[in-house]
Amino acid sequence: MSDLQRTLKPGMQCITKTDNNNPKSEELAYQKGDLVTIISTCQNRGWFCACHHSTGLEGLIPASALRERPAIKVDSRLSLMPWFHGSISGVQAVQQLQTREEGLFLVRESIRHPGDYVLCVSHHGDVVHYRIHHHESNLSIDLEQKFSNLMDMIEFYTINQGALCTKLMKPKPKQGTKSAEEELSKAGWLLSFQRLTLGKKIGQGEFGDVLEGEYMGQPVAIKNIRCDITANSFLTETATMTKLKHKNLVNLLGVVLHNGLYIVMEFMSKGNLVNYLRSKGRVLVPQQQLIFFSLDVAEGMEYLEEKRLVHRDLAARNILISEQRMAKVSDFGLSQSKLLKKDQSNRLPIKWTAPEALLHNKFSSRSDVWSYGILLWEVYSYGRGPYPRLAVKEVYEKVCNGYRLEAPENCPQIIYSLMRSCWEDDPGKRPSFKKLKEKLGKLIPGDQ
Repeated sequence: MSDLQRTLKPGMQCITKTDNNNPKSEELAYQKGDLVTIISTCQNRGWFCACHHSTGLEGLIPASALRERPAIKVDSRLSLMPWFHGSISGVQAVQQLQTREEGLFLVRESIRHPGDYVLCVSHHGDVVHYRIHHHESNLSIDLEQKFSNLMDMIEFYTINQGALCTKLMKPKPKQGTKSAEEELSKAGWLLSFQRLTLGKKIGQGEFGDVLEGEYMGQPVAIKNIRCDITANSFLTETATMTKLKHKNLVNLLGVVLHNGLYIVMEFMSKGNLVNYLRSKGRVLVPQQQLIFFSLDVAEGMEYLEEKRLVHRDLAARNILISEQRMAKVSDFGLSQSKLLKKDQSNRLPIKWTAPEALLHNKFSSRSDVWSYGILLWEVYSYGRGPYPRLAVKEVYEKVCNGYRLEAPENCPQIIYSLMRSCWEDDPGKRPSFKKLKEKLGKLIPGDQ
């Protein structure tokens, strides 16, 4: 049995390696490079029942015809809006569209009306300029058809002519950009909005709502990011997630481009760890379960440590719990590179952030270890917020001067010692996640 056969399971998306244009009875028809979702395993060893993303048809397919989706290369040139040229003049826009190809278009910032945009479209050998009005969080050309962002507007006018002289036929990419839509589609990570069912809101993130839903019958969680600029910045997070595969990391299923960006992830039915601990309490969550949660997180973080990825926002709120009560690390919104951009520094979760990161902007796996120590404190206090009697400014000052949290009520000394080792002032003296995993593993019955 191949490694892929062992990992194939219902809900997994794969790319087809071959063509099957003349399928036998009950077999699925497909061509090389198609995206399919595994529905179930079959009694016939090495075969699976799968659903074709484009046709919606279901049928049998051999494991030998499938391959895993390749990771998306993290590339600063990737853009959800390659047609957006920023601050260029009307004359420069005309020069960019000089081929006069019918329906060729770009969007630029308005120089005359700051805050507005201009849609420039090639039509009958000329270039027509449409002012895009920005009014009450909406964008509009004719003040009747309104959109929440530029991506929605462009999507609409590629299908409908509306108030324009012609449909938008072909984008003129800004020099140096690459279409994220093309790269995601080519690698099999672009999912169909028609097959996505949106359900109730289950969370509110910093950048948008988190919804419950289904994708091709599979329960999923959906992060909806509607702001153009923010959605574009999340490409790095998305590309990073396509590289990662571990039982203690929340699995990315793919992305949908519609009304902004939908990031589609596996559904974790029991919510985040903070709310789980607060709602269940000490009576329903024994300390043995706390060790399992702590070990799960350490294993997920050890994997990131091995990949040289820094999370930067490790906290119990960003740990999700599955139906089987397995803890998984989520929210890689800040895990982009080892140097945090200046415009992100005001978003730092002060109470969870290591002193060297607060003072000198130095992030590493060992600063994540500091955050893990705070997470342990949250776990063993059953969801209490750290530094409960201190304001954020006081925490910053006191921690940088050597103050450390006291042990939670009834916390075993061995666990508190682990916390304190995570809070060593010198990052080099803190344990690695591998070492933390080993120490916690020894506390599991049968692992002595």
